[in-house]
Amino acid sequence: MTIRVLLADDQDLLRRGFKMIIDAQPDMETVGEAADGAQAIAQAAALRPDVVLMDVRMPGTDGIEATRHIAAHLPEVKVLILTTFDVDEYAFTGLRAGASGFLLKNVRTEELLTGIRTVAGGDAVLAPSTTRRLLDTYARTFHAPEAGLPPKDVLDPLTQRERQVFTEMASGRTNQEIADRLVLSETTVKTHVARILAKLRLRDRVQAVIFAYENGLSAPGR
Repeated sequence: MTIRVLLADDQDLLRRGFKMIIDAQPDMETVGEAADGAQAIAQAAALRPDVVLMDVRMPGTDGIEATRHIAAHLPEVKVLILTTFDVDEYAFTGLRAGASGFLLKNVRTEELLTGIRTVAGGDAVLAPSTTRRLLDTYARTFHAPEAGLPPKDVLDPLTQRERQVFTEMASGRTNQEIADRLVLSETTVKTHVARILAKLRLRDRVQAVIFAYENGLSAPGR
């Protein structure tokens, strides 16, 4: 199936560059463009793309608010946030607003395409090293409970094995890394991840990490 992508960025040159890359792929096509958040919301509603490649800083309605609206009203449309290293806090805010991941604007072409395919497939773009640094830096900003306190039974729906997998997910590890650490097959890990997300009513792995921080199940440096 062809992955339908909406580009939301106030820089025309960047949109053109992304469009050329995306349209050159046999499994992707650009279905629309938006120069601000309001246009992104309208285009997402009208076109129902699989993925919105969303800039953060745009005039008027910014990418964060647009992401929040799309996640709330168009849950089948996935948002992939674009940001720069200098404003990582926007990436974290975007993830909390409902984005399925984030990429830096200086991302390599292969990483951009992999990110789009990953998000379109229902998973999240969660680069462990970048995500851990990002959350370690900004987790306290959102007043998460202190790690080590009782988790208020938020993990009660999970089995013991699912709790182990959740702990690894909260550390930003990939399915393969989790499989290696717990001596499981990657397929088994994928099954556990799907069950965990369903039981905790989480959208994807990114939301699982944020859930862990907000409930005091993980903290900077852990």
